[in-house]
Amino acid sequence: MSSNQQTSLSPRDRMKQAKLQEARSAAVRRRVIVGVSVLGALAVVGGAAALAIGTGQGSGDSAAPAAGSALVVPANATGPDGTVVVYGKADAPHTLKVYEDFRCPICKNFETSAGSTVQQLADDGNYKIEYHLAAFLDNNLGGKGSKTALAAAGAALNEGVDKFKQFHDVLYANQPDEREDGFGDVNRILQLAEQVPGLKTEAFTKAVTEGTYRPWAAKVASAFNSSGVQGTPTIKLDDKPLTIFNQSGPLTGEQFKALVKQSIGG
Repeated sequence: MSSNQQTSLSPRDRMKQAKLQEARSAAVRRRVIVGVSVLGALAVVGGAAALAIGTGQGSGDSAAPAAGSALVVPANATGPDGTVVVYGKADAPHTLKVYEDFRCPICKNFETSAGSTVQQLADDGNYKIEYHLAAFLDNNLGGKGSKTALAAAGAALNEGVDKFKQFHDVLYANQPDEREDGFGDVNRILQLAEQVPGLKTEAFTKAVTEGTYRPWAAKVASAFNSSGVQGTPTIKLDDKPLTIFNQSGPLTGEQFKALVKQSIGG
């Protein structure tokens, strides 16, 4: 395409052209890479936003612990085999299930746009949040950042649900480019933990450094793989998938609040 032709394109056409270029670049790299700004990487599956970057199917080995490692379930874990993290009031009338991978760039998009509102609605007692975490992007992108971050999140959970939630938010706020494996470096993980007041205890540091919760992370990732969810982020309210992306991108906080209100009939 000549420069004159490119200049004459409408903003929408230029965006389409950018998406096509990103797809070509991904093919050349022979890696399935989803650019943070590429809305074409989104697909709507059953009303929930799913990543074209890959699925959780067949990715159980991505978080496999070292042979002989003992399974240690962090305090405050819940659900089958302690593979679920629950944030919010136990007696909340509704449940918001959040399926995500710490390396998922589209998860970060949604967290940036509406994450604070998602938490506020839980804090206000509208629902409790169940986190179902994945690690399949290590297989799709290479490296070990998903499982390392997930194991560190287990160490944070052992310190408290609030510490987990704060660490969860810090990880997304500092997510490396999807072509890099920044979360695969435990020293980087420990640096980020310093942003959560009171988290970087001796026990937390030891657990992250020694990989205490890697077997647990493998179990959590396996539970995601068996959930039937085909991508991240996926969000369900009382098991009903919510469409959290529209043609403009991720829902804003106000849009998400309205969606929740509509869904629960409030």
